[in-house]
Amino acid sequence: MNTQIRTLLAAHGGLSSSATSISNDADLYRAGLKSHACVELMLALEEAFNVEFSDEMLTRATFRSVAAIERAVSMLRHETLPV
Repeated sequence: MNTQIRTLLAAHGGLSSSATSISNDADLYRAGLKSHACVELMLALEEAFNVEFSDEMLTRATFRSVAAIERAVSMLRHETLPV
């Protein structure tokens, strides 16, 4: 999942540094992630992982780092797994 998130981040994040070389906990906003790019990234994540971010999750904290995104997607995927 981490690799796929980084691929989407590279394609949609508009970062000033490489998405593959940034640490899992690095602040993506400091690395150049802007609000418009964040929306594009969110839509790409929803499509790639077949999830939907709730309104409550649409915060800077959710997209602050690769690790934060991974946690959010994992939580959403867990919620949508068939019982």
